[in-house]
Amino acid sequence: MNLRPLCLAISLIAALIAPLHAGGKAGDKAAVSFHLETEATDNPKMIFPQDVNGRTKYFRRVPEISVNDIVAFGPFPSGEGEDFGVAFKLKPNAARRLSAISNANQGKWMAAAVNGRVVDGVIIDKQVDDGFIIIWKGISLAEINQYDKLVPRIGAEKKKD
Repeated sequence: MNLRPLCLAISLIAALIAPLHAGGKAGDKAAVSFHLETEATDNPKMIFPQDVNGRTKYFRRVPEISVNDIVAFGPFPSGEGEDFGVAFKLKPNAARRLSAISNANQGKWMAAAVNGRVVDGVIIDKQVDDGFIIIWKGISLAEINQYDKLVPRIGAEKKKD
């Protein structure tokens, strides 16, 4: 029996699922990713369903923007209880990518996932050219503390390793 196709299939499935889960050490809780809305007819292994305002929408598993694209962040109170929102400043190449994505996909949803759970979503209503992407709610203080270990706050100097 040839196990190579089975191993390749398992590797592919792991790669598809990985963007929605926190990576790194067990205590590392700083994963964040942004996923674009797609069609329900897309490959079921490449999408995930999410309830949005009482309707099921489908989003790409592979994120458009991830934690690797972030250079700084700024938390703020969400105004909806004890949680926070966060503005993320993107690297220049990610900012250009977000600009192109937001220009080409107006009217679609963008879902924000933190540590594997969808916490927020927005409808893309215009092109985003400022290099910032925002999660408006759903971030805990513990997650903000983890982001502090990952990247500097907006306006602060970059941390030295």
